Amino acid sequence: MNVYITDGSEECFYAAAFRACTDKGCLVTSAKTFQPPLGARMLEVAAEADKAERVRAKLRALDRRALRDISLILRRGCDTREMTALNYLRLIVAEGGPVRGQMAHPAVIEALAERKKVTLEAHRFTGFLRFMEGENGVYYAPFAPDNDILELILPHFLRRFASQPFVIHDTARRKAALYNTKDCIVTQTEEKVSVALSSYEAAFQALWKDYYASVTVAQRPNERQMKGYMPVRYWKFMPEKQEP
Repeated sequence: MNVYITDGSEECFYAAAFRACTDKGCLVTSAKTFQPPLGARMLEVAAEADKAERVRAKLRALDRRALRDISLILRRGCDTREMTALNYLRLIVAEGGPVRGQMAHPAVIEALAERKKVTLEAHRFTGFLRFMEGENGVYYAPFAPDNDILELILPHFLRRFASQPFVIHDTARRKAALYNTKDCIVTQTEEKVSVALSSYEAAFQALWKDYYASVTVAQRPNERQMKGYMPVRYWKFMPEKQEP
């Protein structure tokens, strides 16, 4: 069995797919903790632009929308994303056209389910992401999504805060979008980033914590209901859930 190891990028996936699409028993993965099957042949794949483009061109001819589907699937925060995308790609090639209507096929079921997990999380964060005012006037929004959605939510905030400099920081993947009201770049960050809050922001957070404490009935905690309204994975960046 061949195992194609990618660097996690979309370009590298398509380069691997060029070889893996007809290698029926192979695996494609970018997982750092992948445990290869006994006797597997490990093959590191480089991001070869010419091979990647040949696969994309084939997909454009068969189902242009599939490029978007696969791009979203590859943003999933799970180790099986490359194989989900590959199985979907293989089916499109085998059928010679779109397959998303084949709702009973396992490859289609899995592909569309994984795609939805990414788009749903991106939709939620366009409404939930919270910005904090830094002392330099730049607004800072840290978050740690399950999926790689920074580039998906960025256009929404560029439209909404066109005249406001901000930073949106994906702490799980150590990358951030930096916007200065004119240009925006996405760059890698250090493992830990400290941001000095403005006096207004510090006072606002203290006021909000006081309000939260005043409406909380200590004798009747209902953590199950709290988790239903706001999943625990979001608590990390909520001021009211931070220790004093």
